[in-house]
Amino acid sequence: MQAAILAGGKGTRLSPFTKVFPKPLVPVGEKPILDLIIRQLRHFGFQRITLAVGYMAEMIQTYIRNGEQYGIEIDYSFEDEPLGTVGALSQIMKLDENFLVMNGDVITSLNYRDIMDFHKEQNAIATIGTYQKNFKIDLGIIQNGDGYSITDYVEKPTYTFKVSMGVYVFNMDVLQYIEPKKYLDFPDLVKQLIVHGKKVVSYPFDGYWLDIGNHNDYEKALEEFAAIKGRLHIG
Repeated sequence: MQAAILAGGKGTRLSPFTKVFPKPLVPVGEKPILDLIIRQLRHFGFQRITLAVGYMAEMIQTYIRNGEQYGIEIDYSFEDEPLGTVGALSQIMKLDENFLVMNGDVITSLNYRDIMDFHKEQNAIATIGTYQKNFKIDLGIIQNGDGYSITDYVEKPTYTFKVSMGVYVFNMDVLQYIEPKKYLDFPDLVKQLIVHGKKVVSYPFDGYWLDIGNHNDYEKALEEFAAIKGRLHIG
């Protein structure tokens, strides 16, 4: 199995840390988050990983090298200019018929082999890992009827949404919708696939998941890591 890890962004939401080193090398526990992800993928049977890098690429390459310390083949795809969250895929050579794509800042107990198997069973062009996430509004919500009349007042409600985990499986046919060297983000790609009648499915996951892209979630990861480390299959 093959995976592509998107590790080229500047990680501006984690500034000032990311002014010193790239977001995938931000430490969680004693190791960078990227180190943890690679160990997880190895555990679930992935043999090849491509790192799509751009910002501070040399630091990532110096730390990860070609994967010999992990016992897995690792190569690189370099962005001269930012290509968005999915545009970098057009530069990766020798992709498998079905391959995993994920962000380089995800901490999860997801079984990566299971989402690959699910994708193949669904015969989909794209599978999106999804997670039910609660969002609390710390204000009173006003609902209006006609004119200025108030029909309801909800104090600090909590809403639940199905969100993307930043973990995907693609069939290589998806590359037909990614123009080489052109900027493209995941939402735009998914909308293109749907418009063209392609099968896009969601893979529901209810285990541990956290995106450490902002300071609050990064601090949460640091607080919880010791407790959840044994569930992450990092060896």
